[in-house]
Amino acid sequence: MSSHSGTSAIIKAFIANLGIAILKFIAFLISGATSMLAESVHSLADSTNQVLLLVGGKRAKRAATDEHPFGYGRDRYIYAFIVAIILFSVGGVFAIYEGIHKVQHPEPIETWWLPVAVLVGAIGLETWSFKGAIDESNKVRGRQAWTTFIRRSKSPELPVVLLEDFAALVGLVLALVGVGVSILTGNGLWDGIGTISIGVLLVVVAIVLGIETKSLLLGEGATDEDVATLHTAISGTAGVERIIHMKTLYLGPEELLVAAKIAVPAADSAAAVAAAIDAAEKNIRAALPVARVIYLEPDVFQAGYVAAERPEAPAAPSH
Repeated sequence: MSSHSGTSAIIKAFIANLGIAILKFIAFLISGATSMLAESVHSLADSTNQVLLLVGGKRAKRAATDEHPFGYGRDRYIYAFIVAIILFSVGGVFAIYEGIHKVQHPEPIETWWLPVAVLVGAIGLETWSFKGAIDESNKVRGRQAWTTFIRRSKSPELPVVLLEDFAALVGLVLALVGVGVSILTGNGLWDGIGTISIGVLLVVVAIVLGIETKSLLLGEGATDEDVATLHTAISGTAGVERIIHMKTLYLGPEELLVAAKIAVPAADSAAAVAAAIDAAEKNIRAALPVARVIYLEPDVFQAGYVAAERPEAPAAPSH
């Protein structure tokens, strides 16, 4: 995923969520609907999350240092993980707390038309933001199913915005149902139930985001398809007999480390071996541009290496 695609989706989501948060909070002050308060806090948390994603993207571009020789690419993963924590604590837990309070002490909704009008308008704005995230995602997900794209994407921004916007839309519908039933029945209990439902939804989405981002923080290797591409690029290089073993690791969303032990002819000179390594690195970069850090170790193939002759294909990423 290009950083431009992620940034565009984040900015759209930020504009939508900030505007929605203000409208919802005004509606809460006038009508007293707790679902509106929960939704305003949710939108405010989402706005903060978008700022964090932008900050993470900027910090990830810092040049490598002696202390961090592989750069700061994983800052994007760290900030995405913080987003999950904020969504869980500020959005989800707060909404559940407010909902329980409203169920225990139900109050009728005043100025009924205001929260309804705000929620309908918010659904429109959130739909605009969600469509923007979908359009940007479609540019990079190819033929992957949406669940696969979210689980396997090495760039956290678009999956985060997609899940946040989806949760926001469902939350708005839940709030609208809760407020609507409360207005029709004159019983504020339903507003509290809608608020609790919003909180549970946000907690579930936050847990999913946390699990996905945790896998990226731990470090993921290349996909099976990219491993096959690397295998072809290296094995097809003149002067390389085979790959003895290979490991890959994403240092950041757009930077893959490739480390491999390759077999070269025993009779080759040092100059020939060096030329073969240079050619293999060139082939790797041409076949898989995201492979930016490459370490190739030459060796002479022995029978004991048979079990590891072909690089291990990594298991399907858990995120």
